[in-house]
Amino acid sequence: MAKTLGQRIRELREAKDLSLRDLAKKLGGLSAAHLSDIELGRRFPSDELLANMADKLDTTLADLRQYDSRPPVDEIKKMAEANPAYGFALRKMVEKRITPEDIERLIEDKSKRDKE
Repeated sequence: MAKTLGQRIRELREAKDLSLRDLAKKLGGLSAAHLSDIELGRRFPSDELLANMADKLDTTLADLRQYDSRPPVDEIKKMAEANPAYGFALRKMVEKRITPEDIERLIEDKSKRDKE
């Protein structure tokens, strides 16, 4: 199972030997309860908060984003509006019950072909 964004944040926080309260203070007054909810996957940070977390945890925003499991809904909508083929392809993917592993394999195969 892939690591979640909350698990990655907790891992980085613990590696720096910070309590929830300590990191919350460093983040500018965020409550420890809010941070706990993020680590437990009950809430997701805003882009601004995620960038601040990356800074305080000595990592990059890109590092944290790779653990964010939320679908980029706004980006998907824009792509489908610009090119309806995306919408049709996504609908087929849902109807065929394509698994995340199938999608990852397709992406890996395309990446390999692009490198050739």
